[in-house]
Amino acid sequence: MQNLIPLLIILIPLLAGFCIPVPARAINWLNRGLAWLVYLILFLIGLSLAQIPNLSAQLTNISLTVGALFTCLIAANLLVFIWFDRRYPWHLNRQQSAGQCGDISIMGSFKQVGSLLVGLIAGNYLSFSWLGDPQAAVNKALLILLLLVGMQLRSSGITLQQVFLNRRGVISAGLFTLASLLGGLIFALIMPDVSISKGLALSSGYGWYSLSSIIMTKAYGAVWGSIALFNDLAREFFALIFIPILMRRYPTTAVSIGGATSLDFTLPAIQASGGISAVPLAISFGFIVNITAPILMVVFSSLPF
Repeated sequence: MQNLIPLLIILIPLLAGFCIPVPARAINWLNRGLAWLVYLILFLIGLSLAQIPNLSAQLTNISLTVGALFTCLIAANLLVFIWFDRRYPWHLNRQQSAGQCGDISIMGSFKQVGSLLVGLIAGNYLSFSWLGDPQAAVNKALLILLLLVGMQLRSSGITLQQVFLNRRGVISAGLFTLASLLGGLIFALIMPDVSISKGLALSSGYGWYSLSSIIMTKAYGAVWGSIALFNDLAREFFALIFIPILMRRYPTTAVSIGGATSLDFTLPAIQASGGISAVPLAISFGFIVNITAPILMVVFSSLPF
């Protein structure tokens, strides 16, 4: 029962947000508020990282671990989905959407990294004693984040019936989950001092860096929280660069590599390169992955093996 408490803490605000209708005139405010909250969370995570003893000495280990984790996950995802696209091809009716630009999304990624670095620098040179424990502030912000994400999912206008009856979206979400777990298992087997449960938990972030960094920090400490953060940010960068390239021959692969971000952050790149016909798959896939990620992270991080 005790292991269910963290899961309930994650799911209750997410589901509560999904039950709250959002007026059309408030959707832009919701999206802006969510974006600023992500920047705030990354800033607070930077403050937490600044409190790690001998952080500079651990940066090399962190970067090597992130590189190994990212390589295992992306390789597994690409192998599974390129096979799937070849075995069950899907032909898109590409209608380009004006105004969607990958450069804007990439600039957004740099802003997020910048928020983290600002928090890290500020934590080293300024006093934030009035804030108390930054991690406690991050945990409170997490609840608000999940509530707003639930409201954002509701405001998308997509019903649960539409999501779960999109056959290719459901299959893609299942394949993505299996491929990610395979990558996490390989990572655990090749890395010393990484348990199978930790490898599986880290593999379940799916690009949702603001959430994965918090859950991994609570489960394994700030160093592993930062590893989860940079791994999921790396997925976002990778997706923005390779979505237009992969969309030409492997459209399902292109949609899937963004993981949880295919529902929001990488959706403009998906629509711009794949046309409007790629959007229903991205929304169905992204919705299921967004629901699955917090559940699996909490479950795996609570396992003893």
